[in-house]
Amino acid sequence: MMQEIDEKDMLILEVLKDHADFTTRQIAKKTLLPITTVHNRIRKLRKNGIIKKYTIELDNEKIGKNFMAYVLISVNLLLLKQKHKTQHDLVNELKKFYFVERADIVTGGTDIVVVIRVKDVKEFDNCLLNKLQLVEGIDRTQTFMVIYSRA
Repeated sequence: MMQEIDEKDMLILEVLKDHADFTTRQIAKKTLLPITTVHNRIRKLRKNGIIKKYTIELDNEKIGKNFMAYVLISVNLLLLKQKHKTQHDLVNELKKFYFVERADIVTGGTDIVVVIRVKDVKEFDNCLLNKLQLVEGIDRTQTFMVIYSRA
C-alpha cells in the first residue's frame, strides 16, 4: 500500500533534498510549519520508507575525483543465463567498484549505464581496461567523457 503524501510532506521533503543537515527547527522555519508537525512527519516518512537515508554531496574536485565518464555497457545475456546471473546481479557487482558512482539498467541499444568518477584519464584507463571490461557478462562498452557537469 502506497502512503499518501500531502503538501506539508512535500514541503518538508523539498527542504531535506537540499538541506539534509537542517535541524527540525530550521525545517520548520523554512516551511512555516510547527516544529512538532515537522518532527512527527519526518518520523512518519522515515518509518514508511519514503525517506530511505540522508546523504552528502561531495566536492569531487577537492577530493581528487575530477574526471567523470558515462560508460554504456552491452551485456552478453546468453553468458549471464549460463552463469545463472541477471542484469540486476551484474549491476550489484559493478556498484562494488570504488570508482562506480552509479549503475542503472536502461532500455534501448544499451543495457547498463555506469557513472565513473576517478582522478584522471590514466586512472580511468586502468579502471576501464583492467577491471570493468573484465567483468563476466559485459560484452561491449562505450564511453562518454564528461567535459562539463552541473548538478
